[in-house]
Amino acid sequence: MAGAELFNRLPEDCISSILSLTSPKDTLSFSLVSSFLRSVASSDFIWQTFLPSDYNQIIDKSVIPFNYSSKKELFVHLCNSILLDGGNKSFALDKSSGKKSYIISAEELSILYGEEPDHWIWKSVPESRFSKVAELKVICKLEVKAKLRTSMLSPNTKYGIYFIMKISDRAFGLNSVPVEISVEIGDRKEVHTASLDHRNGQKEKQRDQRLPYKREDGWMEIELGEFFNGGDEDEEVRVSLREVKGCHVKGGLVIEGIEVRPKH
Repeated sequence: MAGAELFNRLPEDCISSILSLTSPKDTLSFSLVSSFLRSVASSDFIWQTFLPSDYNQIIDKSVIPFNYSSKKELFVHLCNSILLDGGNKSFALDKSSGKKSYIISAEELSILYGEEPDHWIWKSVPESRFSKVAELKVICKLEVKAKLRTSMLSPNTKYGIYFIMKISDRAFGLNSVPVEISVEIGDRKEVHTASLDHRNGQKEKQRDQRLPYKREDGWMEIELGEFFNGGDEDEEVRVSLREVKGCHVKGGLVIEGIEVRPKH
């Protein structure tokens, strides 16, 4: 209480300057102390500092136009994610830090034979945030790639990259051999192996092999790798998931996209 009384005596611009150097999470917690501090903590000056510098360009790319009456309201709206670029990307801010995250839809990925209807089906599913997902009918060689630029992300931030997927009830052959997953940026490359289908204990997990985990949105994800974005230069990040040991017939993999989000 003594600390709160001390802050209540400070000029508003001084409190605003202090809060702008903290985080969205800290500012929201601070606003619960008193009605005066709640008013100060809602100022546009503070919440402008938590928004990315290119927030106007991001808003312009939104599929659905929206209005906001304050920078805090805009921040909260962006934390709930919006669709960009004709609905092929999902953008969101991390509510604790204000860092950017993106989900790149399956339609934006490079999928081997993705345009061949004998191999892949593009369809709408109610549980996806995107208009279409890719479902594998049957194929011998699986390969999915993506590229992105570090300039679209928050600087001085450690990011993880995640493959968002499901396994259909009709799936087969996805546990025959592990897939190779990699994240490459500049001359740095991180390589791992992963099992796409580990239901019912199928195929004993090999050492250091990555497995899919359930997400809050009902999908599954595999962490493909991580990298630190210093923000000093704009670099290309190359991501891949592919079979490298022979060709095995498989089907039933459903791809929603690839997510790039801050690691806590």
